[in-house]
Amino acid sequence: MYQLRIYTLRTAEVLRDYATVHWPRHIPSLRALGVTTHGIWTDHDGGAHRLVALIAYPDGAEPGEVTAAYMASPEFAADMLGFDVSNILNVEEILLEPTAASPLS
Repeated sequence: MYQLRIYTLRTAEVLRDYATVHWPRHIPSLRALGVTTHGIWTDHDGGAHRLVALIAYPDGAEPGEVTAAYMASPEFAADMLGFDVSNILNVEEILLEPTAASPLS
C-alpha cells in the first residue's frame, strides 16, 4: 500500500527546515517500521509551502496503526526535535493502490 502525504507548512523557511532537516530524519525511523520512502518533494505552486512524500507500507500493515505507533515513538520525537509542529498547517493523506502496469507495483 502506497500513501501520498502532503504537508502544508506556514512559511518557505519552515518548509526548507522541514524538508532538509526533519523529514530526512524520518526516512531511517520509518524504515525500522518497514515503511519505505520513495521520495520527498517541495511544492511552492501558488505561494503554498508544501512538502509531498510518497511512502509504502509493508504488506498487510494498517497505515493508521503504523502512523500512530511511529508518532508515539521516541524516534519520532527525536526526528522532530527543534521543530515547532504548529508550523504544520495541514496534512493530507492519500492511500494509493498501484495498477498492474505501474512500475511501483
